[in-house]
Amino acid sequence: MSDTPFGFGLPPEEPDDGDEGKKKDQQSGGGQGPANPFGFGGLPGAGGFGGPGADNPFAAMFGSMNPNDLGAAFQQLGQMLSYEGGPVNWDMAKQIARQTVAQGAPDGTKDASVGPAERSAVQEAVRLADLWLDDATALPSGAGSAVAWSRAEWVEATLPAWKELVDPVAERVGNAMGDVLPEEMQAMAGPLIGMMRSMGGAMFGTQIGQAVGVLAGEVVGSSDVGLPLGPAGKAALLPANIERFGKDLGVPQEEVRLYLALREAAHQRLFAHVPWLRSHLFGAVDGYARGIKVDTAKLEDVVGQFDPQNPEQLQEALQQGMFQPEDTPEQKAALARLETALALVEGWVDAVVHAAAKPRLSSADALRETLRRRRASGGPAEQTFATLIGLELRPRRLRDASRLWASLTDARGVDGRDGLWAHPDMLPTATDLDDPDGFVHREQLDFSELDKMLGEAAGKPDLRKKGKDEGDAGDEGDAKGDDAE
Repeated sequence: MSDTPFGFGLPPEEPDDGDEGKKKDQQSGGGQGPANPFGFGGLPGAGGFGGPGADNPFAAMFGSMNPNDLGAAFQQLGQMLSYEGGPVNWDMAKQIARQTVAQGAPDGTKDASVGPAERSAVQEAVRLADLWLDDATALPSGAGSAVAWSRAEWVEATLPAWKELVDPVAERVGNAMGDVLPEEMQAMAGPLIGMMRSMGGAMFGTQIGQAVGVLAGEVVGSSDVGLPLGPAGKAALLPANIERFGKDLGVPQEEVRLYLALREAAHQRLFAHVPWLRSHLFGAVDGYARGIKVDTAKLEDVVGQFDPQNPEQLQEALQQGMFQPEDTPEQKAALARLETALALVEGWVDAVVHAAAKPRLSSADALRETLRRRRASGGPAEQTFATLIGLELRPRRLRDASRLWASLTDARGVDGRDGLWAHPDMLPTATDLDDPDGFVHREQLDFSELDKMLGEAAGKPDLRKKGKDEGDAGDEGDAKGDDAE
């Protein structure tokens, strides 16, 4: 996966006639490498219109293509130029993500439908995980059902959340592409601006589709990025990726699945019973994205010197850092707010899952450290997040937040710790993550009445009470088994 924001090469496909096909593609410029960003077969990449066939550009463009490829190229070109939606062509993103998934993961494993045995194993793991979590958190179960997804199903289920995350950045870039033309030219170049924005939507859709497709080959559930990407109330795991994740760990597959089910179920509890959290996180992403500025001077230079014979020129410009966060107090505050919110979510899940797994799984410590290192080394979730919105998270915040939540458990108990989720103003700040002991031992105000008022206003149970106190734990357990898909 490209680390360059919004590069737009299509994923390669294996030619029908093996090595001979590869040779022909290389000779004709029909490959789908950087010189041919949209995979149109005969588009003049290296040779351009000044090379062979210059007297007949259509022959140079389409002469080497068979009828099937030619039809597909025209269809894709029509989709690009006729697109009139938002800043990202999400139909194209979905199509390319599905193509990427169909090609298989880098290790050669292919996507496949989930079988009954795998589905049953996921449902049982989530059911048991929820039972264990009852002793580790005051928040009741948040998973109405447990589902086992293939990689393609993960793509389908998470695209709406990606749309919400990516559109703010894409909108700023799309507007900048139209604003670089002088005002007097904008009135004359209306159709051209519309075409540029359609092509921009295709570029975004292509890159996002590639990123999501690659990520689908590595994620193990719906919450790997610390954000609620899947439908509410569905604890989702990907059996094929869980098997791949645990392959070389020397840990029984059942324990790997159960530990990951604990993490998924813990995320579900948090997002289900902290009603403001989802909008808080997505709002922080949006606030950060709207502070990203486009280097208009560089974009003007690219547009002014754009050569139709060199379509990869724009991609090269993007690779050189055209999108930068503004160095303003507001943008720094937005970044700190987002980093802190994600760290608090991931740190809470880490602490709660460890408390539930440590007494029951001999491999709990090893699995915890493996997952922490995966995040700290720039795993798939962080890489995709950085690619799509230009944000690199600081992994050390996860460990800081986990230590703070664990200290809160020791000092205030499970109820006192989880009661802090009642309102965002009650949560630790970035400064508190630097000094967790100071926050833990700070004099605590009595928020019991505020908790009650907030719970009644939101129609949610009091966060300071156990869900089982209301006698509904049994019904929830039955629901997870009966409603699992």
